[in-house]
Amino acid sequence: MKAWCNVATIKIRPVILSGGSGTRLWPVSRVKAPKQFIPLTGEENLFTSTLKSCSDAELFLPPAIVGNEGHKFLIHDALEAAHITPAAVFLEPVGRNTAAAALVAALSETDPNALHLVRPSDHVIGDPQAWREALLQAVCAAKDDYIVLFGIKPDCPETGYGYILKGDALSFENVLRISSFKEKPDVKTATALIADGALWNSGIFLYSPRALVREAKRLAPDLVKQIQKALDKGIKDPRGYSLDAETYRDMPNEPFDRVIMENTSRGAVVPCSMEWNDVGSWQALWQSTDKDNDGNVTLGSVVSVDTRNSYVRSEGPAVAVLGMEDVAVVAMRDAVLVTPRSKTQSVKNLVAAVQQAIPDLTQNHAVMRRPWGSYEGLAKGKQFQVKHIVVLPGRSLSLQMHHHRAEHWIIVEGAAKVECGDIEKMLFPNESIYIPKGTTHRLTNPGIIDLHLIEVQSGDYLGEDDIVRYADNYGRAEQG
Repeated sequence: MKAWCNVATIKIRPVILSGGSGTRLWPVSRVKAPKQFIPLTGEENLFTSTLKSCSDAELFLPPAIVGNEGHKFLIHDALEAAHITPAAVFLEPVGRNTAAAALVAALSETDPNALHLVRPSDHVIGDPQAWREALLQAVCAAKDDYIVLFGIKPDCPETGYGYILKGDALSFENVLRISSFKEKPDVKTATALIADGALWNSGIFLYSPRALVREAKRLAPDLVKQIQKALDKGIKDPRGYSLDAETYRDMPNEPFDRVIMENTSRGAVVPCSMEWNDVGSWQALWQSTDKDNDGNVTLGSVVSVDTRNSYVRSEGPAVAVLGMEDVAVVAMRDAVLVTPRSKTQSVKNLVAAVQQAIPDLTQNHAVMRRPWGSYEGLAKGKQFQVKHIVVLPGRSLSLQMHHHRAEHWIIVEGAAKVECGDIEKMLFPNESIYIPKGTTHRLTNPGIIDLHLIEVQSGDYLGEDDIVRYADNYGRAEQG
């Protein structure tokens, strides 16, 4: 074995990857609010759980986040709720996969002794102690400039995961060379791979940023130059560092495995059993969730009779299931999915068809989240619409004006501070105010509980783009 390294002196920088759209978990996951920001396995969402799992100050430095520009307020709110101050938040104008995201963080690292732990924000680790042991086993190899991947010991021939074929042992405890990769095999091939001792590819890596940049300059020099250019031309604001859009869009969309791991001689793997799940499908959620005596997972307003081994979830209407087996039924306020559990890896193909037919169902939820809270459409006609608006404590909408519509606000819970032209007043439950079109106005929640109100809009045009902002706390130049 290699000479022991003092792990107590090593600090690890979590690099949390928060891109993607989670299409296989539609209709709960949508492009503008993907799965990592939605409570799927408990009260916390996966992004927050991942942040908290990397918060031990004895082992971890403040995290770096690489996420989508369109999710910056979701990222900011999750960091605030977890009481975590990040080292950096890098905002991608478009997703360019994991190779670009990892290199953004590596090229920006200021601590020469830090190791980078690259983790997707939408994975579950059920055995924290086993995970910590595997991480500490990987540290010495990473410090010796190996790029270490965590391999999961399989418990079934899963076809939705990539597989790692193990090579010879390195001179570190429980660290092996990587022989090769096999991407998402069929059941027969997966069964044979498991018999040969192959591991699932977790997509979690540990390495020295210096070692990664050196290998990337050798294997993908143009990509390194483009990322450095996107960083140099980027724009910083209080909620993150926006990478240069023109440069970033021109970069290749390549995964870390293909760019680095399949070509480097410094790749290594630590085999581990840590109850890992990438929560990549409804089948995966069914497998990782406690079941009743009939093998069912039921969440929300659900009634099941003579139903077995199924995943039934409702965040909208009551769902009644009769005489079904091995199905997934997922109901939202605006969409319902019904599929055999065995087909849930293919939901992304269905989403592509939905995108063609009803595009908004893949982009937005019925409840639209905003930096200040959320709103939901309740009714709509040719010249009117009704919304339920929720404003979080201490938040406010922008000072704005509409050319084509008037609004009527009725407070139903909490307290509202309203600015309407030259008028400023407080409103409480059962009180209301009329906002004529062409009048500047702003709504603020000065209280300590959520503000709920009903908004009735009337006019000849009701589009969200009929808005002129005069002042905004969130730096938005357009609707949203």
